[in-house]
Amino acid sequence: MSRSKTALVAALLGATALLSPAQAQERGKPSAREAALEARLAKMEAELAELRTALQTSRAQADAESVASAARAAQLADAAKAAVAKSDATAAKLAALEAKPVPEGMRSGNTTIKLTGFVKLVAASSHFANGAVATNSLGRDFYLPQTIPVGGAKGTTDTDFGAKQTRLALNLASSVAGHRVLGYVETDFQVDSNAAPAITGGGSQRTTNGYTLALRRAWLQVDRLLVGQEWTNFQYVGALPESTDYVGATEGTVFVRQPQIRYTAPLSKAATLSVAVENPESATATLAAPALVENGTDHLPDATVRLNLAGRRGEVSLAGLVRQVRVEASGTGLTQTGYGVSAAGKLWLNTAKSADLRAMLTYGRDISRYVGLNFAPDAVLVSASSRLEHVKVLAGLVAVRVPLAAQLRANLIGSFQQVDYASALPLASIAAYNKRAFSVAGNLFYSPVKNVDLGIEVRHGERELVSGQKGRLDRVEFAAKYGF
Repeated sequence: MSRSKTALVAALLGATALLSPAQAQERGKPSAREAALEARLAKMEAELAELRTALQTSRAQADAESVASAARAAQLADAAKAAVAKSDATAAKLAALEAKPVPEGMRSGNTTIKLTGFVKLVAASSHFANGAVATNSLGRDFYLPQTIPVGGAKGTTDTDFGAKQTRLALNLASSVAGHRVLGYVETDFQVDSNAAPAITGGGSQRTTNGYTLALRRAWLQVDRLLVGQEWTNFQYVGALPESTDYVGATEGTVFVRQPQIRYTAPLSKAATLSVAVENPESATATLAAPALVENGTDHLPDATVRLNLAGRRGEVSLAGLVRQVRVEASGTGLTQTGYGVSAAGKLWLNTAKSADLRAMLTYGRDISRYVGLNFAPDAVLVSASSRLEHVKVLAGLVAVRVPLAAQLRANLIGSFQQVDYASALPLASIAAYNKRAFSVAGNLFYSPVKNVDLGIEVRHGERELVSGQKGRLDRVEFAAKYGF
């Protein structure tokens, strides 16, 4: 036993008076009791050492676990950050998808098919100041200046209701081998004016009012190439004014739908160029006989080119036309070269694009079938001399569209056409030919709910012959249309 321990034991014994004098004198020698205490102290020291070792081990384990926990926490934090990032990316993708227009229509294979069109009723009261227009004729259905009676006959007033302008269209869209393929078929019931001959056992205004479904447009497009029946490339459709009428500014507008092959190429973000070869057809008149004749003997297709320019303030279209007018007379083919230019556009009058100014101006020689629904002949056949004489036309329109309230708007429309015949033609022989026409119109459109338009229009139109005879039309027309 060490001296320090012996002294400690002796002190303890002395303090408790447990030692006898003899034992106190013999403190230097360990007793049995001291040995027991010493053993107990040693055991306590061993246990303390074990406790100390266990404590150090526990602290080491705790430190290790703390490091591991910190690592796991860091891993969890990184995983949480990754999950948040992935969630944000998913949310961004979802928002982008939601921002895209929802595809409409139904699917058939890889083709989306969408039905569009409108149901339209027109009710018109027409006063012809210089004669009558036959019932079930196009001049009663819509404004057609060449049908206005001229001369001194007694005027007539007629009221007509019709739903012939109702229109149905199929829009087709596919993606084939990386190419965008589109198709379009459009029909209405307006083209055929007489119901009874058009339908076997068909109706009339007295009974069923059945009318023939007629083709308007039918084309397919692969990327930039269009093939089929479409508005002529010479026409800027955007200039057509909003009207209750089937056409509107008839005498002043280019208006033709026909088969063609057209290629369109963008030149820049604002400019697009389109060229086309189109179905030829010559509608001529014979000297002293103003009735138009579709010859059907044309050899060369009509060629058209159009440049479209679009900007923030509006659109501009510049178009050109070159064609051959051909007639077979006494076994001989007679031809003349026709040409035309047309400038048209639309100017936005406000930032909402709810107000605009539209205009078109067209000039040409031997192109009358393209202007005013063939108000004048393409050319005049002089049989006696076996020649075709030129016919020149100048036509234009202007229209302004103005919003009056959230659901109410107004349109003002003016239109004209002037025809010049070759000076070699005797005036007496062309006296009954159309010389000029003009019209003015104003309307109000009210849209009580989305897709429904109610309109009322007042129109005045005049027609004049080469002889100077005139005719007038005054019409009040109501239209109701549901578009879908």
